[in-house]
Formats: sequence, C-alpha cells, structure tokens
Amino acid sequence: MPATILIIEDDRAVRTLLAQVLVDAGYQVSEATNGRQGLDQFRAHQVDLVLTDLDMPEMNGLEVIMELTRAFLNVKVIAMSGRSAEELQKAKLLGARHTLPKPLDLHAMLRAIQYELQH
Repeated sequence: MPATILIIEDDRAVRTLLAQVLVDAGYQVSEATNGRQGLDQFRAHQVDLVLTDLDMPEMNGLEVIMELTRAFLNVKVIAMSGRSAEELQKAKLLGARHTLPKPLDLHAMLRAIQYELQH
C-alpha cells in the first residue's frame, strides 16, 4: 500500500507541482490550502507524513507543527520555507523532522520523504 502524504501549501502552483511529483513517485497525496484545513484533514484521516509550508494565511506552518506534534506524538512533519534559515530552525525545534528551503530541490525533498517514511 502506498504511503500517504498531506501537502499543506497555500500557493496553488507549488501545491500542484508537489502533488504531481509525489504521485509520480508512487505516493498517495491529499492537499490542504492552509494550516487550519490541513489540521482538520489530518485529524479526519491521519497520513504517514505531512509536508507543510511555513508561511501561510489563517494558521502558519509553525502553528501547524506545534498542534500536530502536541496531539500526535509520532507524526512525521517536513517543513519548507522560502523565508529564512531561522524560520526553518524554529520548525525543527517545534518538531519538524526535516526542513527544506525554497525554491525546493525536488530530489532532496523526495530523499527526505523516503528517509522519514523508513525511520
């Protein structure tokens, strides 16, 4: 059975690209346009891994990571951001297992996802 990944990303073009790359890599993908929607979706259908942007309206990625790691101890979250290394560092402190700077290196993203799903 393919691993399930939830993409939380407010930029439609980025979200569509990521979904396509992950589907092509054999994953089952669901998408959310903001942090609140992503949390609701995760609560309704837990997935193997969450890939979240940090800079989003309504509820940012740092808040999403905090909520997820508080409520679900073994949740696997990978954070991505085009902002600052400092923001990615914060994400790690809050429980993201991996961080990726934007623009994304898709090969690095796939390697990080594969690694997290295996460990």
